[in-house]
Amino acid sequence: MPELPDIVVYIEAMERFIGGRTLEKVRVRSISLLRTYDPPIGNVEGRRITGFRRMGKRIVWELEDDLFMVFHLMVSGRFHWKKKAMAVPKKVGHAAFDFDNGTLMLTEQSTKKRASLYVHRGEEALAEHERGGAEPLDVDRDTFAATLIRHNRTLKRALTDPRIFSGIGNAYSDEILLKAKLSPVKRTGRLTDEEITRLYEATRASLVGWTDVMREEVGEGFPEKVTAFRKDMAVHGKYGEPCPVCGSPVQRIVYASNETNYCATCQTGGKLLADRSLSRLLKDDWPKTVEELEEG
Repeated sequence: MPELPDIVVYIEAMERFIGGRTLEKVRVRSISLLRTYDPPIGNVEGRRITGFRRMGKRIVWELEDDLFMVFHLMVSGRFHWKKKAMAVPKKVGHAAFDFDNGTLMLTEQSTKKRASLYVHRGEEALAEHERGGAEPLDVDRDTFAATLIRHNRTLKRALTDPRIFSGIGNAYSDEILLKAKLSPVKRTGRLTDEEITRLYEATRASLVGWTDVMREEVGEGFPEKVTAFRKDMAVHGKYGEPCPVCGSPVQRIVYASNETNYCATCQTGGKLLADRSLSRLLKDDWPKTVEELEEG
């Protein structure tokens, strides 16, 4: 699922490619994509794109006449920049958005179509997409700490719950926790002040660092390789591979449809976190589905 760094780079590219331009035509192929009917999707045609914003893992287009388009890519939804009026792919294509300089294509490489598009009129209508989480790059250390310990959750769940922090998901939370040298199942209520400071600094360093990496890769182009499994990540998606910090094999916790990767040497004092022994803890604190992870 695209997370804060990915969404930021997407929006920056959209500002370059379609910012200030008129959305000439919308071609929706997938009936599962559009989640609203009033105002109708046709109302956005002929409107100029006046701005963009990020709401958690959602991308918002601001248009003339107080219209808003809210995209949620979920796990495998992706945008692609194509030649104008290119046909929407039959199997993976959701929709195409035509501008005078090209077409922005929305696809989803999955049999389960979870990506969504909402069309709203008026700023107040966006409230339904606001989960209430703090922006991790906008808060100071003390606000971060207060937000973190407000609910006694596992660190993995606290970082990925959109009601606690905005924009962090499964991939970058693994990277953050390795950098902070903290166990994914440690409870927020048991953190020391020093551990909270480490987590705060690791969160900022990871999100800013990965955003910069992606910006450099994209340059002035459009991001076409947005993925949660990057070869230069330290632990996420690296089960069995050596930890780049200490060389120990990366471990994993698998629960329902979710997986967490960690280094036992760096994060848990050498202790392996067995799935079975964690079942009661995870039942109460970890989401079972992608939808539950996102909706909190």
